[in-house]
Amino acid sequence: MKQDQELFREIKGGGVTAARGFVANALCCGIKNPKATRLDLALVYSTKSTTSAATFTSNRVKAACVRVSREHLRRADLRAVVINSGNANACTGRAGMQVARKECRLAARELGLQETEVGVCSTGVIGLPMPMVRIEPRFPELCRDLSAKKGHDVASAIITSDTCEKEIAVRFNVGGKEVRIGSCCKGAGMICPNMATMICIICTDAQVFRADLQALVSECVDSSFNRITIDGDMSTNDTCIVLANGASGVKLAPGRPGWKAFRAALQHVMLQQAWRIVRDGERITKFVTVRVIGAPSAAEARAVARGVANSSLVKSSWNGGDPNWGRIIHAVGYSGKRVREDKVDIDIAGLPACRGGIQTNTPSDDLRARVQAENFEVLINLNLGTCEHTVYTTDLSPEYVDFNRSEYAYWNQAKQDGLTR
Repeated sequence: MKQDQELFREIKGGGVTAARGFVANALCCGIKNPKATRLDLALVYSTKSTTSAATFTSNRVKAACVRVSREHLRRADLRAVVINSGNANACTGRAGMQVARKECRLAARELGLQETEVGVCSTGVIGLPMPMVRIEPRFPELCRDLSAKKGHDVASAIITSDTCEKEIAVRFNVGGKEVRIGSCCKGAGMICPNMATMICIICTDAQVFRADLQALVSECVDSSFNRITIDGDMSTNDTCIVLANGASGVKLAPGRPGWKAFRAALQHVMLQQAWRIVRDGERITKFVTVRVIGAPSAAEARAVARGVANSSLVKSSWNGGDPNWGRIIHAVGYSGKRVREDKVDIDIAGLPACRGGIQTNTPSDDLRARVQAENFEVLINLNLGTCEHTVYTTDLSPEYVDFNRSEYAYWNQAKQDGLTR
C-alpha cells in the first residue's frame, strides 16, 4: 500500500473539480425546508465528452434516481450529474421516476446534451415526493453559473447527517503529462455494503475505455465502499459514478504506461473516502478495523467479518470501552459456515484475547486500556485456510439511537407543501 502511494500525490484542497475540464455549481432550493439557507442542489459537468462507469446499491428497493441513472448509463456515457440532498426520491412510485427523468431533461436542455447523458443522485428522507416547485425554477441558474472553483460547494450541497464535507484529489505523471482524479462524497448513516447511504462522484482527466474503466471501478469499490458498515442498513440510493474526459491528453489502459499509477490512485481515492464515511458515522466514537484471516474461503471470511462488524452487542461493548471477546466469538460462530471454536484466535488492539476459543492470560485491564482508543483493530484467525477479508466499522452509541429516533419534522414540512397527508 505504501509503495503504491509513491505513484501519486494528493492535491491540497482538491475536490471533485480538480481534474481538467470539470466544472460545477450548487444552490439552495430549500428542499427539506423552504426557509433553510444551506446548499442542497448541485451539478457536476464535463466540458468535454466522457466515458463513464458506476456502481449502485444492490438493495432490491431502489430509488428512482438509481433506476434512471442505470438506465441512462446503459444507453450513453454521462457528462453531467445532478445531485440533491434532503429528499431521497425513493419509494415514490411512477411520480418519482418522472421527477428523476425531468431533472435530467432540465439539465440536458440547459447544457445542450441528450437526456441520457445526464445522471441523477438523491439523498435524504425516503418516501416523500420531491418538492419540484422549489427545484425546477433553479435549473437555469444551476447550469449557467458553472465553475471549476465550485467543487467544494458540491461537497457541501450533497451532505445530510454528515458533519463535514468529504473531498480528495490526487495527481500523477505519465510521459511528462499530469493526470488528476478528484472526488467528493457523502455518507454518515444507513451504511452497509453492497454499497455502503452514500453518494460518490469521481472525475478524472485521463482517457480510459469504458469497459476498462467499469472493470477498475468495480474492483476499487469492492475493496473500499463495499468494506464499510456503520449500522448494518443498506441504502436504497447508494451510487458511485466515475467520469473520465481525457482532457489531460493521456490515454490509459491495462498493461500500458500509467495504468498501475491510475489504479493505485483511484483505489486510494475510494478507500480514503470510505474511511471518511465511517469516521463521520452518526454519533459514533470508535473507528474499528475488523480483519478476518485463516478462513476456508473468501465468502466465509467476508461473512465472519461482516457478522462481527454489524453485531449490535459487539458494537455496544466497543462504545463502552469493553474488550468483550466473548461477544466477538459468538458473532463469529453464527456468521461463518465453517468455524471450529477450538481453532479461533482473537486479538484486540494488538493484544491476544482468545486462543483456541479460550481466554488468554492477557490482563483485562491491558485490553480495556487499548479499546479506549478512537481507532483499533480486531484480528480474528479462524485457522481453517488462507482467505481473508477486512471490514471498517464503528461502535454503536446511545446518541446514535437518539439521533435516529424521528424524522417527523421532514414529513410535517411535506404536509405543509401539500405533498403528503
